[in-house]
Amino acid sequence: MSKTFTLLATLLTGSTVLAQKDSLPVRTLDEVVVTANKLEQKQSSTGKIITVITKAQIEKSNGKTVAQLLNEQAGITINGALNNAGSVQTVYMRGASAGRTLILMDGIPLNDPSTITTDFDLNLFSINDVDRIEVCKGAQSTLYGSDAIAGVINIITIKKDVQKAFNIKSTLSQGTLGTSRNNVQVYGKKDQLTYTARYARLATNGFSSAYDSTDKKNFDNDKYDGTVTNAQLVYQATPALSFKTFAMYSKYDAGIDAGVFADDKDYHIHNKSFITGAGFLYKKGAITLNGTYQYSELTRNYRNDSLDKTSTIFENNTYFGKSQFAEVYAGTNLGNGFTLLTGLDYRYNSYNQSYYSVSSFGPYSSSFRDTSMNQKAVYASVIYNGLDKKLNIELGGRYNDHSRYGNNSTYTFNPSFTLNKDLRIFASVSSGFKAPSLYQLSINDKLDAEKSVNYEGGISLQQKGFITRLVYFNRRINNGIDYNYITFKYFNYVKQVVNGIELEATITPVEKLNITANYTFLGSEEITQNRVTTKDTVTYDYLLRRPKHSLNLTAGVDIAKGLYMSVTGKYASKRYDVGGYKKADVSLDSYFIIGAYADYTLNPHVKFFADAQNLTNKKFFEVRGFNSIPFLFNAGVTFNW
Repeated sequence: MSKTFTLLATLLTGSTVLAQKDSLPVRTLDEVVVTANKLEQKQSSTGKIITVITKAQIEKSNGKTVAQLLNEQAGITINGALNNAGSVQTVYMRGASAGRTLILMDGIPLNDPSTITTDFDLNLFSINDVDRIEVCKGAQSTLYGSDAIAGVINIITIKKDVQKAFNIKSTLSQGTLGTSRNNVQVYGKKDQLTYTARYARLATNGFSSAYDSTDKKNFDNDKYDGTVTNAQLVYQATPALSFKTFAMYSKYDAGIDAGVFADDKDYHIHNKSFITGAGFLYKKGAITLNGTYQYSELTRNYRNDSLDKTSTIFENNTYFGKSQFAEVYAGTNLGNGFTLLTGLDYRYNSYNQSYYSVSSFGPYSSSFRDTSMNQKAVYASVIYNGLDKKLNIELGGRYNDHSRYGNNSTYTFNPSFTLNKDLRIFASVSSGFKAPSLYQLSINDKLDAEKSVNYEGGISLQQKGFITRLVYFNRRINNGIDYNYITFKYFNYVKQVVNGIELEATITPVEKLNITANYTFLGSEEITQNRVTTKDTVTYDYLLRRPKHSLNLTAGVDIAKGLYMSVTGKYASKRYDVGGYKKADVSLDSYFIIGAYADYTLNPHVKFFADAQNLTNKKFFEVRGFNSIPFLFNAGVTFNW
């Protein structure tokens, strides 16, 4: 490992990818982004920390999932990304707890109101449906509302620059564990109408989700079968006005196990999601006006049949969640470098649950009647760009009115300054909040929103063949929501301070070689209920399942005309996981895994590819008692006409 650290130490001074050839993944610090302020702008014109995962990078990730790709970015840990397919994907950004990173699809918030932390399930996305991803770190609640305490992840599915009336793209691949990844896309532009339709399927025999510590219990493999279908239509009514409509239907069936170190041969989860909506965009002169409505339904069903009898003979547990989101916002160029962004949004969430089980104690049934909440908000930001485009400042605020707990507000102040053509400095002071979930409010209707204050600052350098970014951040929470094992209620109690460093770098030492690396450090202090005794308060200097040190490295090279190869490495330091109810936390060993990728472009229409993960078949654990990926290999072909 010492050689690895030496190599990374020479590289770690910033992020994002610079390349000399189109066949290499391309990221720069001056791409056009939309997530920073909801309006199109150059990345260099905002002080916010934006990471762009480009279309080129995504196309070189055919053997991965959306969660695995995000798991390679600075400041992000997706717990479950390296477990069996269908595992819970918990997003930890900058050390924040579950549900504190907001997932967006094309700029629209996604959540699951039927879960405790309202996380949206990343398993419901196919990487083949994604055109690019923008990650905006730091508290973003002023523009995006609840859950954006640590930042937002904007998964963008809309295709740009479509010119031909008919295009078709298809990928067929097979891999180890009986894995099949297939997708087809049809898209085009005819006169004023642009359309996209996609279908993707991932199926695998998988491996046992639970870990057999004795290696003698013959745990079975837990299969996964998931599909995603989506479609979009955009009609350009006039040069200034366009209308859009969209829909996405996702579902998957996955085998799961009884729990930590415990197998179950007939326990399954069946998840499905339907998202649809419509919107408009008006853009003329100094005015940009955007409106969107989205409706979504999510159903989760856990079914444990009676063929394999564990402590539970039979169980059927179904959750249904429904969400509505409506937003209108306007950007107005006021002149003299000033832009005003104003908006308002409305959110509605509801869910219900039904449960039936049979155990040695007999049958049991329960139901949770439909419960709901709504939020209304108004927000505004003033954005200034001046001093010959060297100085950028954003000052904004949000007022949020919640039907259950009342109201709260947030703010953001975000300056940046370009010292010269290569060097920029930036800083931010912002607040964020997370509204308590419907489940948490059903147990304690006195809960307040969890609130945070975020400070960050950094420097970026961009030169020919070398890009770097260094960021320091600090987040403070004084009323975090957690569960009280004495009163058996959720309460505003947790105090958390996280200090961190994100160091990203890209270097192109020669024309055809591109090396990227990132390093994240998390220093934390969390005051909460003692997990062993539950009767006193303890200060923990670590965060569960989140490594203090993490490293990611990719080296890619154009070997010959049409042939590209890359090698990746991922390191996570020692972490802690829950040892059980009223038991001490358990240490999980550090690990370093290696992957490789290659593709060969035969002609503009045909490309062959191969992807390998965990090349050394290293045994490691992301979650106590559950297996992580073994050696995985996937190969296929992409057709593009």
